[in-house]
Amino acid sequence: MKLTTKTTLMLATLALLAGQAQAQTKAVPLQGVSANEITLGSIQDLSGPLAGFGKQARQGMLLAVDEINEQGGINGRKLKIIVEDSGYDPKKAVLAAQKLVNQDKIFMMMGHIGTSQNLAAMPVQFEKNVINFFPITAAREMYDPFDRLKYAFAATYFDQMRQAVPKLAKEKGAKKVCTLYQDDDFGLEVFKGGEAGLKTIGMDYAEKTTYKRGATDFSSQVAKLQSSGCDMVVLGTIIRETIGTIGTARKLGYNPIFIGSSAAYTDLIHKLGGKAMDGLYATMTVQNPYTEGLTPQLQFWANKYKTKFNDDATVFSVYGYVIINTFANAATKAGKNLTTDSFIKVMDSLTLPTDIFGSAPASFSPTKRLGSNASRLSQIQDGKWKAISEYYSDVEPDAAKPAAKPAAKK
Repeated sequence: MKLTTKTTLMLATLALLAGQAQAQTKAVPLQGVSANEITLGSIQDLSGPLAGFGKQARQGMLLAVDEINEQGGINGRKLKIIVEDSGYDPKKAVLAAQKLVNQDKIFMMMGHIGTSQNLAAMPVQFEKNVINFFPITAAREMYDPFDRLKYAFAATYFDQMRQAVPKLAKEKGAKKVCTLYQDDDFGLEVFKGGEAGLKTIGMDYAEKTTYKRGATDFSSQVAKLQSSGCDMVVLGTIIRETIGTIGTARKLGYNPIFIGSSAAYTDLIHKLGGKAMDGLYATMTVQNPYTEGLTPQLQFWANKYKTKFNDDATVFSVYGYVIINTFANAATKAGKNLTTDSFIKVMDSLTLPTDIFGSAPASFSPTKRLGSNASRLSQIQDGKWKAISEYYSDVEPDAAKPAAKPAAKK
């Protein structure tokens, strides 16, 4: 009789514990994934100095989301994307990340724009196991030091400049290479890449000058470069800083070789800066989809984009579109049971061929979280960007390599 009572109590206790465990499982569903929806988040600059980029990236994402949903979604789940504005301010990026992660309960952060902004927001995401997927910045910290929740797609500013600057300097016979860069994480990466590249040809920067994020007057910096006799200038600049620097130089009759990173590779440079921007070089990973001379497939895409947004597609539109579609590719392969772990398992063996936009092939592994470090050199000629080199890439980023030291916060 005692044995029966003890057994009964034991079975009752086990049943109670099982019921509690089941109830707990039901009470804590996977963040951002429901039976019929996947919620994604993105932080863009929609009101600050990169608002042009942010608008374009957002539209590219929305076009991809609409197309995917029209085709039935991902394994029966529709996509929902919530875009917040950082104004290109790291502090606002943290607030936006807190809202998306803790209030909106996003499954993944997509295409967050800006180096300092990503660095500020990532701790908020990682605390809740939210992947930082394909941020729109080419800083090394987007994949290095290694973290299982980091995936990057853009050839780094460091490698872009490390490879392009010495090639251009030798080709043009530059005697004094100098630099003007934004005084933050982004600018420092461009600076360091150019510096490393110059060392391979026995050169160093002859002059260095910086500006604060949000600056609009570059006369003192340009005067410093001119007085130093710089005949080539490496620009760690984005939109208005690139235009302001070159425009000021042209007015002074100062015409060195200017080269920027992919951050300066945008149609906004020549649209807003006009003829003075002709001659500017920049590295890039995807060519701007101008409306003429496109393949039929790309022309169809550009027309669809134009119809939806009454706006011409740009390279940042392409970034947004590709980011969402790459996510969809991996999430589909992860199957109906989509989790952070199942997504990572797919990504860690994913290979991406070149696409309709001419992107370089990319691949990932458990230790390789940057898809490709290949970039090309382009130049503004007669008011439009023209590719003047093939893709070049001489290193494979891997977590086994020494981690990049975090850039100093300014």
